[in-house]
Amino acid sequence: MNENLRIAVVGATGVVGTEVLSTLLLRDFPAEQLSVLASERSEGEELAYGEETLEVEPVSAETLRGIGLVLLATPADASRTLAPLAQAAGAWVVDVSSAFRADGTVPLVLPGFNSEALGTPFKGRIVSLPSAVTTAVATLVEPLRQAFGVAQVQVTALMGVSSSGQRGLKELEQQTSALLSGREPEAHVFPHRVGFNLVPQVGPFMANSPWTEEEAGWTLECARLFASKGEVPVVAGTAVQVPTFFGHGLSLHVRLKKPAPVDQARAALKGSPALKVLDSPTEKVYPLPSLVTADPTIHVGRLRSFPQAPEWLTLFATVDNAGRGAALNLVEAGLRLAGSDS
Repeated sequence: MNENLRIAVVGATGVVGTEVLSTLLLRDFPAEQLSVLASERSEGEELAYGEETLEVEPVSAETLRGIGLVLLATPADASRTLAPLAQAAGAWVVDVSSAFRADGTVPLVLPGFNSEALGTPFKGRIVSLPSAVTTAVATLVEPLRQAFGVAQVQVTALMGVSSSGQRGLKELEQQTSALLSGREPEAHVFPHRVGFNLVPQVGPFMANSPWTEEEAGWTLECARLFASKGEVPVVAGTAVQVPTFFGHGLSLHVRLKKPAPVDQARAALKGSPALKVLDSPTEKVYPLPSLVTADPTIHVGRLRSFPQAPEWLTLFATVDNAGRGAALNLVEAGLRLAGSDS
């Protein structure tokens, strides 16, 4: 570990920020080299960090001075302001929001997938990370692409409310309590009641488009990530908000370039250290959001194919959206970018 590296976690009191601190603690990053920053309303809060206590400071040019690496666990609007501010202060910046994912001058990096991009000179000092859904899709598709080629991926993402941060968690908790008490709750964070319900909209719709920004992001991000592989599968699908707190479930239909028996596809997936194959459905063994929490791997199972369409493979996967889909990517990309880890 670089003994001189100072890290600032911005958005430290949020869902992802909390996971970032847990990840840094597991890596024995020293508390004295760590700053926890957030908005002014969180100033003075104290966060546990092992046996230490870290006091939250408001993020500003002053609190960013002397920081070598800034990990942004903030909404896109905040990141658009804070990333240039941190860059101007001389820090390397890794952002987990959607703020820079479409910016061709900012590298889009998924650790373990295209980490080499961090070693290639690029303009500026800002790096963007893909969404949790894109993280799962790219990680799953890559071993299949290498073995059989992949032309198309259709995704239905069942997304836990933690993707909307602490406000999303609180709203589901309140709505569940109200409904169990016989009261109809109001929706504030989500467009409709999410408690005991499914909402086929995650985030805003794009202007003059039937696609939400979340859904369109998968297509764009996967195209950028796979461009370095020389083969870009078309990725599209639907995002559904579901009444679970943590973890995303993904139903995927993958069109291979050459048909593959299920056992061969399963073997290809098992060969990836980033995946955990749970595929014994008759024994009730398959991916569940409740099983993937705090697991750095992506779980995959329910592999099926159809004799009438042997080039199509159907599967189900889960990802810890706050951990593997965000915080772990932030820390891994950040430490490598700052030259403090491999």
